[in-house]
Amino acid sequence: MKKFMLDLVVKNNKSLNNQCSLLILTSTEKLPTMLPGQFVEVRVDNSPNTFLRRPISINYVDYEANELWLLIQIVGDGTRKMCELRAGELVNLLFPLGNSFTLPEKKDSRILLVGGGVGVAPLLFWGSYLKNKGYACNFLLGGRSKDNLLQLCEFERFGNVYTTTEDGSYGERGLVTQHSIFRELNFDTIYSCGPTPMMKAVASYAAQINAFCEVSLENTMACGFGACLCCVTDTTEGHVCVCTEGPVFNITKLKW
Repeated sequence: MKKFMLDLVVKNNKSLNNQCSLLILTSTEKLPTMLPGQFVEVRVDNSPNTFLRRPISINYVDYEANELWLLIQIVGDGTRKMCELRAGELVNLLFPLGNSFTLPEKKDSRILLVGGGVGVAPLLFWGSYLKNKGYACNFLLGGRSKDNLLQLCEFERFGNVYTTTEDGSYGERGLVTQHSIFRELNFDTIYSCGPTPMMKAVASYAAQINAFCEVSLENTMACGFGACLCCVTDTTEGHVCVCTEGPVFNITKLKW
């Protein structure tokens, strides 16, 4: 897929909680085709401590409105600057990068998308894509508290939504992998993104029930082209760059 380096315009920057913002970008030109699971590399201007681009998952693409959504969590100076962007400012992006999720072979597949914290980001675009292709989706989203559950209303547009919070302030109390849905419903196709321990637990469950499972890794991807080797991970096929061979991997390829 062709890569682009473009200046996009900030259309809106919505604060979702004290750590996360939804950055909505647009362009005077038609946005290029992007696939769920892919990511962008954002150049952070006016930040003397930020020398490299920041990899951000593609949260959603609205082709009718010509909008690209990025879910940003503050983890340092670079992401803080992104959360401070104002409408009308320009943001330079290198995109779309990486691979995408795999469509289920059967339209009647029992599908579960599992996300934790800001790791839910690529699952919204994937859920919308699946619905448009005629698949029925279930989302299981987890967070430390109600404030950490992001974009619930958006997810409800594309499927059934189940939730957990560690403090019990919303949905079932506990970790996302402890939700009763795992005991009550059977799934043959599972996708996940979030903290590595969570994804490993989801992958273990999927392996036990012999379900197809893909996870989106969140390794540090400084360049997006496999040149810097910051994101290397060990797989059954050797050490590979997550930014070029992933970020989406079938769990059978990972040495978990």
